[in-house]
Amino acid sequence: MSATDAATLIVAIHGKPAGVISGKSFLRKPIMHRTRSRNCSTSRTHRTLPILLACLSALALLSSADTGAEAQAATADTRYERVVPSRDGVGKRYMGREIAGVMGWEGAQWLERESRAREERPELLLRALALAPGMAVADIGAGTGYYTWQLAKQVGSGGRVYAVDVQPEMISMLDSQMAKRGVRNVVSVLGSETSVKLPPASIDLAIMVDVYHELAYPAEVLDSIVQALKPGGRVVFVEYRAEDPAVAIKPLHKMSETQVRREATAHGLKWERSIESLPIQHAIVFRKP
Repeated sequence: MSATDAATLIVAIHGKPAGVISGKSFLRKPIMHRTRSRNCSTSRTHRTLPILLACLSALALLSSADTGAEAQAATADTRYERVVPSRDGVGKRYMGREIAGVMGWEGAQWLERESRAREERPELLLRALALAPGMAVADIGAGTGYYTWQLAKQVGSGGRVYAVDVQPEMISMLDSQMAKRGVRNVVSVLGSETSVKLPPASIDLAIMVDVYHELAYPAEVLDSIVQALKPGGRVVFVEYRAEDPAVAIKPLHKMSETQVRREATAHGLKWERSIESLPIQHAIVFRKP
């Protein structure tokens, strides 16, 4: 080993860009750097042995951690059934339904279409939710912030809206929209495929508008939402009505009330009421005990 040799460890890391399951990448991390001393009388073997032992120990720990993470992921994945993907699905079922493919940020213009207010009547939903000033609300799968700024008006300057999305591009567009509107009580949050990344017991109400049916890991995300809710907090599923064939939305992008209730109650949530005043959606409200 030369005077400027450095022992390095190659650490495998897993990245999960928003909405996409990525492969492995590698980070080259220096562990130790040693220079030769003129007065050093220690043998070369004794000089390099601590470095080698440190490397072997670190590699063993990383291997153990990686194995543990893989085991945990495998256990979580037993909640899902793998099937041949349908045209609009991902080939993965949860509690009997196939998960729909995600609408990417490239389709963001559809979220801001001029006809949306007429088609969905968001003011009816906001009125039914009876939000109060000072509340902390989470807009899960917020996209461009179509509902976010309206929620922000409801909770007022003393409240907060946490706009969560897994696509950085959506977060960027949302931040731009909030800046244009002068909205200052919105906090954007880059979540992951398995977590909304919100503090425990911090939210009064979480809402998902046409989002839940596309979650790649609905069980894990719903667990994280329940954890983020305060005791007595509410979670609202807004989905296009699968029961109504006149709702011109692809089947996998609609959900029945029966299916929503089956999945939500499996996570300890208590059904409170269903809002049926919307033209093409239903809003199903649950409460954390």
